[in-house]
Amino acid sequence: MTVFVTGGAGFIGSNFIFYMFDQHPDYRIVCIDSLTYAGNLSTLASVMDNPNFRFAKISITDKDMVDKIFAEEHPDMVINFAAESHVDRSIENPSIFLETNIIGTQILMDACRKYGVKRFHQVSTDEVYGDLPLDRPDMFFTETTPLHTSSPYSSSKAGADLLVLAYYRTYNLPVSISRCSNNYGPYQFPEKLIPLMVINTLEDKSLPVYGTGENVRDWLYVEDHCKAIDLIIHNGKIGEVYNIGGHNEMRNIDIVKMIIKAIGKDESLIKYVEDRKGHDQRYAIDPAKIYNELGWIPETKFKDGIQKTIQWYLDNRSWWGEIISGEYRDYYDKMYSGRLS
Repeated sequence: MTVFVTGGAGFIGSNFIFYMFDQHPDYRIVCIDSLTYAGNLSTLASVMDNPNFRFAKISITDKDMVDKIFAEEHPDMVINFAAESHVDRSIENPSIFLETNIIGTQILMDACRKYGVKRFHQVSTDEVYGDLPLDRPDMFFTETTPLHTSSPYSSSKAGADLLVLAYYRTYNLPVSISRCSNNYGPYQFPEKLIPLMVINTLEDKSLPVYGTGENVRDWLYVEDHCKAIDLIIHNGKIGEVYNIGGHNEMRNIDIVKMIIKAIGKDESLIKYVEDRKGHDQRYAIDPAKIYNELGWIPETKFKDGIQKTIQWYLDNRSWWGEIISGEYRDYYDKMYSGRLS
């Protein structure tokens, strides 16, 4: 079994590669990543010498290079993690999000059609549903919730989702989609909420919190997410969407205070800043479908997952230190120049 993992040098993609090698050590895994700002090849150092692993520095928007590697490897499955995913960056520069998240997905699916891929899986987000009111804790996103996006990022992901389903209906491409809640865990790029707050707290820097910090997110430990995708690509129904939620709803401000307490610092580090444009109030997923069909439930409680995550950042200062300094960008040339495709 040959599996392509696009965006595999990023946070969730890299964790998925580690998980797949642990669960399916005989699989061949090919990681495709363009190594833009959030792609960090050093994250994959532990698997670079695995004979069943190949890394290719390719953008999914490069049709010729995508076709070339499909011709060389003939993948059985393609799991598309590759995406521009930061909401603030999408507000500043929407065009790159449309190019990567929609056109890149189309190029991948065209290659899947050409080379007879048995499963194309699109990794999406709960943000395609918009948001829920804070005063309605009884409301949740289901797979039939209408798409109602709030940012250029979520709009680009919704557009890609619709395109994936259109390829299933029009071309009978064997596809599936998962829409997950906010992930956290090891190797997350420091611009995201939890690693940013952990690192800034460790360095006694101010902790920027949008608005009053009352926005609610459903948090999913990254390993639980990887388990869910593994189940979907092997046992999930073709043409279906599966919501993956953590049953861990938390206010942003409560997470920040939890991190401060765990590290032993003072809440005076918190600095409230102007709210994000179009900031969604609450995300909450109902994962009943994936439980009923595939038996998946999130195993990691937030209080346990956040402690493991904080400890990982404490134990891996060199990893995030290189990102903060910008040195991680040199890792590709320094360590692997000449030995990667």
